[in-house]
Amino acid sequence: MVSSPDWRPGKRVAIIGGGPGSISSGLALIQRGYDVKIFERQPACEAIGGAVLLSTPVLAILRSYSLNLDNVGSHTVTHFTNKKGLERVKLSFNAEVERRMGIKGWHYGVLRSSIFKKMLDLVPESIIHAGHEFTSYTERDDGIGISFANGHQATADIVIGADGIRSKVSRQAFGEPHLFHTGIRLWLAWCDHIPGIPENYGVVSHDWQHQASFFPMLHDGKPGFEWWVVEPSWDGKPVPDDPQAHLTGILKDWAHPMPRFLEATNFETQVYRWEIFNRPSMKKWSTGRVVCVGDAVHPVSPYAAYGMGMAIEDGYFLAKALDGVDLRDSLAVSAAFEIYEKQRVDYVNHNTEFARFLGKMFHSVPRPFANIRDLIFDYTPILSNFLGKGYLKKAEEETLGLKELQVI
Repeated sequence: MVSSPDWRPGKRVAIIGGGPGSISSGLALIQRGYDVKIFERQPACEAIGGAVLLSTPVLAILRSYSLNLDNVGSHTVTHFTNKKGLERVKLSFNAEVERRMGIKGWHYGVLRSSIFKKMLDLVPESIIHAGHEFTSYTERDDGIGISFANGHQATADIVIGADGIRSKVSRQAFGEPHLFHTGIRLWLAWCDHIPGIPENYGVVSHDWQHQASFFPMLHDGKPGFEWWVVEPSWDGKPVPDDPQAHLTGILKDWAHPMPRFLEATNFETQVYRWEIFNRPSMKKWSTGRVVCVGDAVHPVSPYAAYGMGMAIEDGYFLAKALDGVDLRDSLAVSAAFEIYEKQRVDYVNHNTEFARFLGKMFHSVPRPFANIRDLIFDYTPILSNFLGKGYLKKAEEETLGLKELQVI
């Protein structure tokens, strides 16, 4: 590890929050010669939650930060099925994306804490300042002043808000976020390896109102599975006293191997529950000397399987747009922020809105309309076409545009 560089005017970047989007932003900006300080309100930067799916462009970005992908995970073929195991869609790989990026497949499962630790290990010493809860910022002629609950003050050239869905930076910059419940609850879990399940095989399955899914993953280099259940919910819906019994009731008639994950999982330490909130899509993620990444401006439904990944991508694209900019020059900073927003806002908004639509389509349709929907998905190519055009096509185009990350 190397020591933190001097805090030089024109190079000073303060990042609020210590999650994946923050660390990605910091690593990408340090590579480009900027002086970075990351302020985290907790005693340490930690990843919250269970497993996560990382897609090819995210892995390529992490590789560009010198993160070794050899033991990150294995590619997964994704199958959409109904609860009885009837296949509706098999998401095929794009051979051209694989060839250019040098990464097999598209989705890789990994425990969130494992991949985040690998990211943190790349951060130079003295960059992260834990125990600093952001309270407010003040734009000045010489930069931007930042205040913290512990009394600490700092001056930077720009501030990056990476402090999550209830971001204080975003709230000051853009006002009330108008968070709303998306109508779904997520139970996210992980377990050790279970014999008898094919390798490189992942399933997203539905009955008329639930989703149950699993993917292979690696945890500290050891094979296992991430699995999850999505159910209809609302703000204030009571939480089951016995989550294991609750999920057992949902999965009891599900096709193999979904019920097997219940017995292989420690419900005290390996299951996480989320009520999923979003905010209305935003067209601007910056104002003045302040810009945001990740959930601070675009929290995403789990139907995108892309929240952590999009935050990592945001940090990379933001640093790329700022490359070579003297941060004392407010006009140059604004121009860089506009480039970042042009590259990211519409693409991310499409993914978040598409994911929100899928959540409503699979969890908010009453019977008998849900039964008609399921018959259509079981026996026609509509779902395959919908996923291909709505998700994969745009993601693959975005990936092929990252020419600097390609190996061929």
